[in-house]
Amino acid sequence: MSLYEMIRQTADYLSPRIGDRPEVAVILGSGLGPMADELQDAIRIPYSEIPNFPVSTVHGHSGQLLVGSIGSRRVLAMQGRFHLYEGYTPEQCTFPVRVFRALEIPRLIVTNASGGINRLFHVGDLMLIEDVINFSFLNPLRGVNDERLGPRFPDMSCPFSPRLMALAEQCGADLGIKLQKGSYVAVTGPNYETPAELRMFGRLGVDAVGMSTVQEVLVAKHGGISEVLGISVITDMATGEPNLKVSHEEVIRAAREAEPRFVRLVSEIIVRM
Repeated sequence: MSLYEMIRQTADYLSPRIGDRPEVAVILGSGLGPMADELQDAIRIPYSEIPNFPVSTVHGHSGQLLVGSIGSRRVLAMQGRFHLYEGYTPEQCTFPVRVFRALEIPRLIVTNASGGINRLFHVGDLMLIEDVINFSFLNPLRGVNDERLGPRFPDMSCPFSPRLMALAEQCGADLGIKLQKGSYVAVTGPNYETPAELRMFGRLGVDAVGMSTVQEVLVAKHGGISEVLGISVITDMATGEPNLKVSHEEVIRAAREAEPRFVRLVSEIIVRM
């Protein structure tokens, strides 16, 4: 079965179950899954029941698709994503985004927990992602291009929607939530970066580092999702000092502590879209 046929099969399975077309899809990163609890009258579909979907294997990623409402907006949320370090291919990691496009969902919000490289950042900060670097050196668009999914050479000069970024900044100001802005670099993981790697990223002008998101954005732009917004929660400081250690448990804990502000911000953005 071709990738296109798999996408159509999955979309055909989900369409009658989710009902009215969602106006936005949200991918929730490590420790941010409770955002999905904000959905009213939510329908929950475990990934294991969805044809062709991978299954989340990481603590902090519940592994279910939820569809409900925030205000008057119909929202689809991924409570957990897929990563290269789990052994999945770039095509598998980005398969849900392909399905969102097949379902004609026009907007995508990608979120993640990331390490703060910018020394002006603090643990718990929320960062609007302005640009990305694919340091995994793996691209989900490699291989024969199916024009039904997108063009051979998609433009990435503006990966994130200026309109949604401006809206997010306004929402942050109105809610009293300070927002950082910066660039995000994706590595494959699963190990956290060495001090030398972090110092290198800092010299390159990178503001935050993580193990996801970039390939999802590539596929969203390739497929023609009209607006994409990215938000990182800074869960640890990754500035390259050898004595700064980090663990997944600490990342999850920091994400949970930032969750109330994150939920308020994302909910307000969705309501005002």
